[in-house]
Amino acid sequence: MNSEVPLAIPLRDRLIVALDLPDVGSAERLVEKLGESLSFYKIGYELAFAGGLPLVRKLADAGKKVFLDLKLHDIGNTVSHAVERAGELGAAFLTVHAFPQTMKAAVEGRGKSMLKIIAVTVLTSWDDHDLKEAGYLLSVRDLVLKRAEQAKSLGLDGIVASAAEATDIREKIGGSMLLVTPGIRPVGSDIGDQKRTVTPKAAIKSGADYLVVGRPVTGAKDPRAAAEAIVAEISAALK
Repeated sequence: MNSEVPLAIPLRDRLIVALDLPDVGSAERLVEKLGESLSFYKIGYELAFAGGLPLVRKLADAGKKVFLDLKLHDIGNTVSHAVERAGELGAAFLTVHAFPQTMKAAVEGRGKSMLKIIAVTVLTSWDDHDLKEAGYLLSVRDLVLKRAEQAKSLGLDGIVASAAEATDIREKIGGSMLLVTPGIRPVGSDIGDQKRTVTPKAAIKSGADYLVVGRPVTGAKDPRAAAEAIVAEISAALK
């Protein structure tokens, strides 16, 4: 772990629930069920393509925070203008893929907005074999660390990586950048299509700042109770 002062993040902001749902109505009903149990939500491709982008502003106006997970990656001019538009939606976080040209363009496109740009290092559904098939010579760990260093040098606000690499990341880049970790699965949960999963407690202990959780909350019989249990585990891990 790094020796820098921990970031002052409100407890209920540390859990980001992924609204990976088929329509806006389903997302709004889930947000209503969760109530004040948490304040941070992720909107990704599925909901965005189902008309969910206006929900970013609606949630922001209601005092919630939104992690817009679009993983942008294109020519610099396209990325820069897309980030500029995303900043106008009221999102707190926006993801881009951790390729140097893409990251540089994203930082330029953000301008003076409060939007935080978060770089996706290696998807948590990938392992070393998947990287090899895609033509990469590096292991997951080595590629994650390389991209984390590049993100820091280019002025990004944080990175997305598996909590399995969190300790190594913190040793490499310190504590000044946000570390957002998907692939979080409470003990006993189905790992689904994830390959590098970690429990909420282990993720926090390893240096993660924010935990992204989808199906263990959205698919629970009592989503609010499931979210509260994870927040309690995060709280215990921080002590």
